[in-house]
Formats: sequence, C-alpha cells, structure tokens
Amino acid sequence: MNLKGKPIRIVGGLLMTLILLMAMNVVANEKDTQFPPKEWKDAPNPLAAPEAVVGGEISIFAGQYPKSMNYYLDVNSLSAEIFGAMFETLLTMNPITLEYEPGIAERWTISADKKTFTFYLNPKARWSNGKPITAQDVRWTYDAVLDPKNLTGPHKIDLERFTPPVVVNEQTIQFTAKDVHWKNLGAAGGFHILCKQAYEKGDFNKINFEFPVVSSLYTLGEIKDGIFVKLKRRKDWWNRETQRNKNLGNFETMTFRFFAERENAFEAFKKGEIDLYPVYTARQWIKETSGEKFEKNWIVKQKIYNSKPVGFQGFAMNMRKPPFDDVKVRKAMNLLLDRKKMNTTIMYDQYFLHRSYVEDLYSKQNPCPNPMVELNKAEARQLLKEAGWVVNPKTGFLEKNGAKFSFKFLTIESSTDPFMAIYAEDLKDVGIEMLLDKKDWAARAKDMEEFNYQMTWQAWSSGVFKDPEPMWSSKEADRKNGNNITGLKNKRVDELIEKQRSIFEVQKRNEINREIDQLVYQEYPYVLLWNLNYTRLLYWNKFGLPKTVLSKYGDESSAYWYWWVDEDSVADLKDAEASKNALPAKPDAVVFDDLFQTYK
Repeated sequence: MNLKGKPIRIVGGLLMTLILLMAMNVVANEKDTQFPPKEWKDAPNPLAAPEAVVGGEISIFAGQYPKSMNYYLDVNSLSAEIFGAMFETLLTMNPITLEYEPGIAERWTISADKKTFTFYLNPKARWSNGKPITAQDVRWTYDAVLDPKNLTGPHKIDLERFTPPVVVNEQTIQFTAKDVHWKNLGAAGGFHILCKQAYEKGDFNKINFEFPVVSSLYTLGEIKDGIFVKLKRRKDWWNRETQRNKNLGNFETMTFRFFAERENAFEAFKKGEIDLYPVYTARQWIKETSGEKFEKNWIVKQKIYNSKPVGFQGFAMNMRKPPFDDVKVRKAMNLLLDRKKMNTTIMYDQYFLHRSYVEDLYSKQNPCPNPMVELNKAEARQLLKEAGWVVNPKTGFLEKNGAKFSFKFLTIESSTDPFMAIYAEDLKDVGIEMLLDKKDWAARAKDMEEFNYQMTWQAWSSGVFKDPEPMWSSKEADRKNGNNITGLKNKRVDELIEKQRSIFEVQKRNEINREIDQLVYQEYPYVLLWNLNYTRLLYWNKFGLPKTVLSKYGDESSAYWYWWVDEDSVADLKDAEASKNALPAKPDAVVFDDLFQTYK
C-alpha cells in the first residue's frame, strides 16, 4: 500500500526526534535537580560509524511539494525533516537510552515540585549569521507558536501548559508549568527555536520557504518550486565538535525531489535519479523489484526490523457534520470496507489489519480486546436503516429527509484508485455514492485546516511514549491545523487524558492509553486500514552505512543522518554496471537488536 503518498502526520515532536520526548521521573527534594548528572560525559553517538566521511549528495523522494517547509505551520514528515535539519532545540535525546542530553542548553534544572524548568544556554551557541542564540529567541518562538493568529495547531498544546517563560538573562530562561505533566520537560526543551531578529518583523504564517538565519547543521540551498529542495551542510555550525555529533549528517547536500505520483518517483529511482526509496506499495515490493539491477545487487532490497513505533492509517471521517456525525453510519462505513480482499488482491497479503490505534501497546501477554471489523453488508444495512437512511426504489440510493447519501473522498494521488474502486462498489451496493475529490497537497492541506472535507485517507506516525491529547481531546476538535481531524469528542476519553497527565510511570500511562483506545475504537472515527511492523527499503549500493542500517526508533529518514557516500562503493557500482557484473549481496533482512550487540 502506498503510505508515503498519503499525508503523514507527526504525533509529538519533529522528525529528528520522531519519538515523543520522554518525561524525567524526578524525585522531589528540597533543591532543584541539576541535569545532566555529574557522571554524564559527552560521548560519540553509539550508532554513528567512526569511518564515516563528509561529502557528496543523497537524493531522496519527498512526496508531493508541501504547502510550507515551516513545520510549525505544516505538520508532515517532510517539513519536519527539513525544519529539524535547520533549527535546534534546547535539549536533544540519546538515540538508544532516550535520555535527555544538551542541545542549545548546556544544562538545566527541575524544581522539586516538577513544575519549574530552568535552561542555561550554551554561550557558544550561534545563529548562522554569527550572533549568539539567546533566551530572547526562546521567548519569542514561544510567543509566536502561541499567538492565536498563527496557524501553529498541535504545537500550541504542549506550550499552553506553561505561563510565559521568564528571561532571567541572555543565557537563562525559566519555564513554569501550570500543572504537573509527564511531558512538561520535553515540551519546554523540545520545541525548535527561531531567531527573533530574523523573523519577528514578518507575518509568521508566511514564513514558508525562506529561512535566512538558521542554527543547525544544514541550511536551505537551491529550491526549484515543485521539483526539488536542497539542504546544504554548513561548515560553521557551532556544535559540530561535540563528540555526540561526530560522524552525523555526513552529506554535503541532501536533495529532496518531488513527484505528484509515486509511480513516477519509482521510475526515477530505477534510473538512478533518486538514491534512497522506501517502499510503501506492496505491488512495487513484490512485483517490480526484479531485473538486472536488483539481481546483481546494484540496488539493495532490505527489510529493516527495529523498534520504530507503529502508527496507524485509515479513512478519517469528519464527525462535525452529516452524514458522519452518526456513530451508526461510521460503523457501517467500516463494515463496508473489504480489507481482506484488498490485502489479498492488491497487496499480496503483506499487511496486518488494524484493530487498534495503538497497536504496539498490545502483545500476546496483553491481547487487544477490540473486535476485528470485517465486511458485513447485512449489519451495515441494518445500522444505516436505524440511522434513518432508506433506499429509494427508483434510484437505488439511500436517502434521509429527501437527501441522497453521497459524499466526497478527498484524495491526492491516483495510486489509491484500485482501493477506491473496490470500496466504491461495495458502498454502491448498499446505496451510497462516493465521489473522488482529487487535489494537490497544498489544496488538500487547506481543506483539512478548515474542516472542509467528508472523508480522506490519513496516515499517522507514532511515538514510543503515547500522548492521546492532540488527537483525541475534545478541546482539540475545533483547533484549526490540529491533529484531531475527525472532531472526536468523548467525555470519558477527556477524563482519562486528564488522568494520565500527572503519571510518570510509562506502564501505568499505557494502561490508560489502552482504555482510551478501546473507547475511541467504539466511536469509529476512522475506517481503519492496515500496516507493517518493519521498513521496506531500496537504495543504490554506493553508500557507507551503520551495521544496523537505520536507527533504533527511526524510519528511512535516519539514513539521512547516519549514512555517507563511500567512494570505493561508488567506484565498485560504476565498474559493475559497466562490466555487467554482480556486487556482493547484502542481507535481505536486518534486525536492529541482533546487530546492535556488535557495537557493544
């Protein structure tokens, strides 16, 4: 199934730390607790290869051209990646232990009541224009995100938990939370800081494709509207000499290439115009990865198994207005999707079918109690009848109060057409008309912001630590550009969301998240689809890479930061293509936990 072509929303922080920030379970005492602890030492990233070298370029398929590269304004994986490559956070996170480490802040303290967080900025921290990063920059970014006129949607949620931060001095800023919450440290330390002087005079909602002043390793290079965006590696990044940043971000240039249709991107990949291609279409993985380039290992085909959290995808229904404001109708829409047929006939039985919004919180020891939804037209017809929809014998379509049951499905690419055809046929069989409303990425994003849709295909990433508030809280249902796109409102879910905020023990929170999941499942806000628990990766055999290929919790984007151009491999590939010889094979599957042991 093509998931990359769907709008993929990021739940929580930015893509460089796709994982939701882990809360620090600080033991209260009379004094503030200092971090990092005295025994902490700056050490090399355990996944970064010491033999990595800087240079060259990697070309990446980036989906459709986004409406913005400002992640505060456009919550998608591409904008998150680009934005996170240019701007830094006060804190960073160890990729293995998930413990906080210094970022812009060289140290920080947490008060005994777990409400006050004081960050001491590194005096060496600099913007790309050479000026120091100050507490005023942090405060200005906070204010910009929370400004009601700025379309910063889900980013407001975490920062709203604080009173406006206090600038103690140029290098010190203090956040005070209104209430104890397990995410507070991550919220205060995890949002990306922008330069006040560079951006304060303009309209924040128009900061989309120009970022003249940045702080991190990369800056924007050439942009060709709708075609590609280049990130250029900075030679003067202030933080490049720390041990934990060595051998990371090795490409001089990262080129993100845009294609309206994934089929065209795949053809460009096979021609060598794209270097790295994650496969989200079962047909491509099974049927289109044969031939000389694959058989002679010029292109590597691998499954990567790691601890990447499992998100979910489904057909989101707008519950704010008819016909999907009725739970019986929404359940019927689930019962009319023949997922098994789609998985078998279109996707070669490659996927597991969703029965939860938090699949990775269940296991054999703790099985999911949600019933598996299967095609059942008889039950769907009964539910629709109970909801007041009656078949007009003259037209064959369902009607209610004289209105025909007809709705628009908002989509962005034709690769979904085979799925839509099957769904449309089963819907028509019970008297429902589905019309495809195809738009480009930017137009779709605008419709979603304004809740101007009825049903759409939506894929969501997840985090190691689940935060149900952005997606399921009632107060988020009316926030433009937020994550609660279906408009779900449930009193009991709100109570449980409130309950989990002050719980620092992950297992106890997960118990609550499972209860929330079961309640949401009964509301049927989505027609749930399917997923994978590994990453399918294709890449040209010219890179140096860690033994684990990807990071512990990351997807294909971790390749951008850990891989490098290996000149010997480039030469070997060139010679092999010229002589029609095969390169040595690489493993078909890579299991992170098995290979990471070799690092220790």
